[in-house]
Amino acid sequence: MKGKFPRVKFLKKGYDTAAVDEFFEFAEQAYTGGLPASEFSAEQVRRAMFPLVRGGYDPYTVDAALDRMEGGFIQRDRANHVAVNGEAAWLAHVADRATTLYPRLSRPEGERFAHPEKDQPGYSAEAVDAFLARLADFFDQNEPLTVREIRSLTFPPAKEQKAYVEGAVDAYLARVIEILLSVES
Repeated sequence: MKGKFPRVKFLKKGYDTAAVDEFFEFAEQAYTGGLPASEFSAEQVRRAMFPLVRGGYDPYTVDAALDRMEGGFIQRDRANHVAVNGEAAWLAHVADRATTLYPRLSRPEGERFAHPEKDQPGYSAEAVDAFLARLADFFDQNEPLTVREIRSLTFPPAKEQKAYVEGAVDAYLARVIEILLSVES
């Protein structure tokens, strides 16, 4: 996989090529070598971060590859689980994980996540709540929602009581993506 990503122009910043190459080489070995999920999983792919350097790899291209890789690891885990326990057990497992998302959906708007400390930025609670309404429609009324839509979400900044803590929202969205990827074919 070494050197397979386009680079940004020399004066622009992109992902450190050595760090990206090392991560992708290890991930490929983990995937093809069949390392157990406890050693390398979709979660490590989702959390991958690389230093920014001049002339590095184009972040959009690397991020898109990471998205595909995450899906691949989840599908591998699904296939392994289904082979041992059957499709019904996998779907029950995913449904059980999905139910962990429901409590936030039932909270009142404006109170679904913690608010940032004074003078700390956060995501607009109104915008996040609007997305959560779409998520509820996905679960309750089978309205369409894709992983791509979630990954492309951006929330305007807000502060204090009009905002939610970014990290909590990001972690929640990561769980939503994981669940959606778990049921995609």
